[in-house]
Amino acid sequence: MQKLTVWLRYITLPIFIICILFPAAKINAQQAHLTIDEAYKLAKQNYPLIKQRDLISKTKEYSVDNASKGYLPVFSVNGQATYQSAVTNLPFSIPLPGFSMSELSKDQYKIYAELNQVIYDGGVIKNQKQVAETNELVQQQNLEVALYALYDRVNQLFFGALLINEQLKQNELLNKNIQNGIDKAKALLANGTAYRSSVDELNAQLLQTEQARVELKAAKKAYLDMLSLFVNSKLDENTILEKPATTILSDNINRPELLFYDYQKKTYDLQDEFLKTQLRPKFNLFVQGGYGRPGLNMLSNDFSLYSIGGLRLNWNLGSLYTLKNQKQLIDINKKTIDVQKETFLFNTNIIQKQQNAELAKYLELLKKDESIIALRESVKNAAAAQLENGVLSAHDYITQVIAEDQSRQNFILHNIQLLQAQYNYQNTTGNIKK
Repeated sequence: MQKLTVWLRYITLPIFIICILFPAAKINAQQAHLTIDEAYKLAKQNYPLIKQRDLISKTKEYSVDNASKGYLPVFSVNGQATYQSAVTNLPFSIPLPGFSMSELSKDQYKIYAELNQVIYDGGVIKNQKQVAETNELVQQQNLEVALYALYDRVNQLFFGALLINEQLKQNELLNKNIQNGIDKAKALLANGTAYRSSVDELNAQLLQTEQARVELKAAKKAYLDMLSLFVNSKLDENTILEKPATTILSDNINRPELLFYDYQKKTYDLQDEFLKTQLRPKFNLFVQGGYGRPGLNMLSNDFSLYSIGGLRLNWNLGSLYTLKNQKQLIDINKKTIDVQKETFLFNTNIIQKQQNAELAKYLELLKKDESIIALRESVKNAAAAQLENGVLSAHDYITQVIAEDQSRQNFILHNIQLLQAQYNYQNTTGNIKK
């Protein structure tokens, strides 16, 4: 018995600790919070397109590495077999004592290996490395432009769910007001100063309010399910979406598209530099060793080994013919980028003006909403007192309750719309905090 008591002591304490900790952990899990800034960050981190970033970096590394190998010596093996119509002959036919020469063979053979080492390439390799690095910047910035579109979609889902949250709170308040009317109507009915139809009308309105709550919850679930896909995290009705504070707006345009246009122009600058490298002479050292007939001695008709080495110059000026046109094409391409950038800024400025008008509209509406709510609340309170005293019908009370609810719904809608408009404006100008 004593052993059993000791055993129970040892097992009871861990069970008690588990019972305490697990509910706490469950509560913490249920009270998950999500801010708009976290939603931006998670959406960008988990979007499948982000995987392309590493691929772009690896492509640049391989391209630069390949270009750098242009400084390494190049080894090649060549061979040929030919038949020619004439061969080298001495310019005289007088016989010399002790000297005879057979006619050279018209079929000739050679195979040789050559080693080339670049000394000066006119800047071609350097240009290739710069092109690879700039192409990475262009592709990475183009990816940034594509990812930036995520913020607008996150705004729509986050603020959509946030609006429904506020509407659900207002639905609870409406429910309480109607329930308050039901309690008063039942008291009047018990005293014989009200009709049963008054209670029924209020109960019917309560059911309609509960129906609206079911629809709001379904809409909220749809928003959270879609937002869950973007942030790659389970969001449910227990998730708390934190209402963002009013943000300070900036008119400066810092969109990723601007850098994208600048990097594109840089690629054309490098193309212009490449035209210059084509006009420069190239020098390299070479060593060649081979076996053939004839060798270096053109008068010998025997197979022999040979070797040769030295400095080689290559200066191709053929690109001079098209240099002017190539430069003009590059200039046209750069001007095209300037036009695209100017058009983007023009369209962005138009959107800014539209959104500024929306911001001003919502601020004005909110001022009116506050005054309307105060008046509607006063009328509703008076109607509640009249209902309690039996001098107002349930139908008229419901009318005033719904009117106050509508004024509060308008305030909620305009408040969330103002917040979303502010964040949309920051998204338009490229000043979203990430």
